[in-house]
Amino acid sequence: MDTLASLGDGFLVALTWQNMFLALIGCFLGTIMGALPGLGPSNGVAILIPLAFTLGLPATPALILLTSVYYGAMYGGRISSILLNIPGDEPALMTTLDGYPMAQAGRAGEALALSGIASFVGAFFATWGLVFLAPQLVKLALLFGPAEYFALFTLAFATLGGISSKNQAKAAFAAALGLGIAMVGVDGQTGVPRFSFGEVHLYDGIDFLVAIVGLFALSEVFIFLEHRGEDEGAKKAKGVGIGRITPPLGLLGRCTPTMLRSSLIGFVAGVLPGAGASLGSFISYSLEKKMVDRKGTFGTGDPRGVAAPEAGNNAAAGGALVPMLALGVPGSGTTAVLLAMLLALNITPGPLLFSQNPDVVWGLIAALFIANFMLLALNIPMVGMFVRVLLIPPRILMPIVAMVSFVGIYGISGSSFDLLVMVIFGVLGWVLRKLDVPLVPIILGILLGNDMEANLRRAMTISDGDWSVLVSSPLALVLWAIAIVGFVLPIIFGGVLRRRMAMRRDAGGSTSD
Repeated sequence: MDTLASLGDGFLVALTWQNMFLALIGCFLGTIMGALPGLGPSNGVAILIPLAFTLGLPATPALILLTSVYYGAMYGGRISSILLNIPGDEPALMTTLDGYPMAQAGRAGEALALSGIASFVGAFFATWGLVFLAPQLVKLALLFGPAEYFALFTLAFATLGGISSKNQAKAAFAAALGLGIAMVGVDGQTGVPRFSFGEVHLYDGIDFLVAIVGLFALSEVFIFLEHRGEDEGAKKAKGVGIGRITPPLGLLGRCTPTMLRSSLIGFVAGVLPGAGASLGSFISYSLEKKMVDRKGTFGTGDPRGVAAPEAGNNAAAGGALVPMLALGVPGSGTTAVLLAMLLALNITPGPLLFSQNPDVVWGLIAALFIANFMLLALNIPMVGMFVRVLLIPPRILMPIVAMVSFVGIYGISGSSFDLLVMVIFGVLGWVLRKLDVPLVPIILGILLGNDMEANLRRAMTISDGDWSVLVSSPLALVLWAIAIVGFVLPIIFGGVLRRRMAMRRDAGGSTSD
């Protein structure tokens, strides 16, 4: 009952005109960013972080805006997947298998509406899971000491590559690079500058917001400059017809069990560190195909093949917020960016968040419920308008992204040096993306590096330099075991899983083209 009472207080925070307007704007912008191939939720949130600071938004409104963008982008990814056979982001990959064949059969509007409803069901289920599971994780987190926190941070780095990571070695390299960047600045214990090379501006370290905007937003601009010309998606979108946008009630009834099962699977995948929405989408589709595909219709335009991955990936998106809020460990790339936003607002996620900032966390959760209903209301009647967004050529879109990035960062710090650092990170992000090195572990290293070092030093001080303190408690041993398993399993099974995902998509593409 205390949880429901806290949620009620959260609705009092969320149901203000300002917060509801920000949720609506976030849903709208997030859907657009999710629909545009290449942007996705991580880039969408990263682009708007400077805007939130420039507007001078307090903590709760700023988080409501950005998490609404997050939910909206997860909704929007299905639009280009269904209409163009081009996933808006990686979690929407599985939606192309049956969504695009439905569009080719003249049922694009029906597929878009069904996917919007499935996204609503998945996100709604996940938000309720967040309500009840996060406070329980907080109780567990109160058992953590310095050694346990160090093991938890190690677990986050070990599993962030995830099952779907192309190369665990590259993910480990990216995490090490992020930890190295976190070491820049004055040592908190000794007061000695580290890796500053005599540059006074680096004494305070690298601002993680500057790094995030550079790595995500500016690198996208450099990728566009490399591939000059009109986007293929804009060409495809010119001849798209929508058709009927209201699925029959009988079809909704047939897909309801699919949505419920996939929501549960996706939520569990989201809560697990490193699994994320991509794995939630794939497992939801694969299990549903094995359970209900008696006639081999999956991959040829079966509506259940649209409902399953959409419910799964949106439930995973909500599930990833659970460890981020309760433990301070992001469950996905986008929640790592949201974690940066919390830290920039001097709010530390973890067990104390629910007691020290209840208005922030419960107001955010309540706003997620509101945003979910807003997204359902936006995504069905306004499908035609969102399709027109696909006609925006990147030569117009990318200068806007660059402008928002530069103006936003300068508005936060007023430092031209930070703009130079942002450009350097943009070039670094472009190079790393060319080499298929993931960017999210770098961000996580920058965000958690100082806390990881502080907890290690604290544990060493308490134990008088005895390293065995790191494995002295049952909880620490469990965390180390999960970290090792989470790092080794992708090496053993990751290749098999990725091949199955590729084969499934290729099979869907061959039947639909």
